[in-house]
Amino acid sequence: MLVYLTAYLEQFYTGFNVFGYLTMRAILSALTALLISFLIGPVMIRRLSAYQIGQTVRDDGPETHLLKAGTPTMGGALILVAIAVSTLLWADLGNRFVWVVLAVLIAFGLIGFVDDYKKLVLQDSRGLSARSKLFWQGIAGVAAAVFLYQTAVDPIETSLILPFFKDFALPLGVFFIFISAIMIMGFSNAVNLTDGLDGLAIMPTVLVGGALGIFAYATGNVNFAGYLGIPFINGVGEILVFCAALTGAGLGFLWFNTYPAQVFMGDIGALALGAALGAVAVIVRQEVVLAIMGGVFVVETVSVIIQVALFKLTRKRVFLMAPLHHHYELKGWAEPKVIVRFWIITFILVLVGLSTLKLR
Repeated sequence: MLVYLTAYLEQFYTGFNVFGYLTMRAILSALTALLISFLIGPVMIRRLSAYQIGQTVRDDGPETHLLKAGTPTMGGALILVAIAVSTLLWADLGNRFVWVVLAVLIAFGLIGFVDDYKKLVLQDSRGLSARSKLFWQGIAGVAAAVFLYQTAVDPIETSLILPFFKDFALPLGVFFIFISAIMIMGFSNAVNLTDGLDGLAIMPTVLVGGALGIFAYATGNVNFAGYLGIPFINGVGEILVFCAALTGAGLGFLWFNTYPAQVFMGDIGALALGAALGAVAVIVRQEVVLAIMGGVFVVETVSVIIQVALFKLTRKRVFLMAPLHHHYELKGWAEPKVIVRFWIITFILVLVGLSTLKLR
């Protein structure tokens, strides 16, 4: 929005041309989202506490989690507002990719909101049924994938790109829709499963989101893309503004969510952020790299699948409790130790993912 205003003002004072630079707008987007989080966060926490929208705790979980009962949740709304406002302010709103990621963020946020509302406000422990949740996630994911498929102007936009291979590009055709929808839905639920400890999910989300922003910037710059041997996709660079907003909003939320948490993001935040990461990876054609950088999310999800599948088959458990972070808690690891070690692992995986920009 402000892109157009500053472009108009440039005719009166050339100094306004600095806002035309993508990197400057990305920095301002991150700072705006951070500021919004700091300003709105305390007010939102007080309101959630006043309405007694508090966290419920599983009886079979670690005993230390009993202290979390009643902590305000649905704080993910703060993240979504900060991201949306910052992106609308600093991104080029004529860019179709910006609207896709915003639509995915809001759509999955609404699904999470309904789930949280039913569980926390209506006191329905079931929340939104798994079948209903997957149905609406599928609708949103497929809609985004179909739009990207129909509006693609270059075959590379719907081709599979593999890291470490410079010239590999496999045209997916209509299968692009299926793979893209699975990526968006899969990471939405993966982040949601990881969101079980104070700050555990949000910091990896910030790290991965920031790294995807670098991929977006390089992919949307013809010179960098050519030098690095990655596909050039016109207009994708604008996604950097969204990723910067996600990073700023995530760090702002972490201020209140760090151990011991004053607020939890709930499904409204976790489902939306995971879906946004999946959508960005699809747009920049780096689905495999997202799986690498988001390895913590992947392993957490796989631990749940293994636990449920083998228990149904053998009535035995592989882990003391799933997702994986609860397993380590029950083994005696203090919650902050689990959180920080998962952060460190994510940082390492993000570096591995970024190395694929050059190692081709």
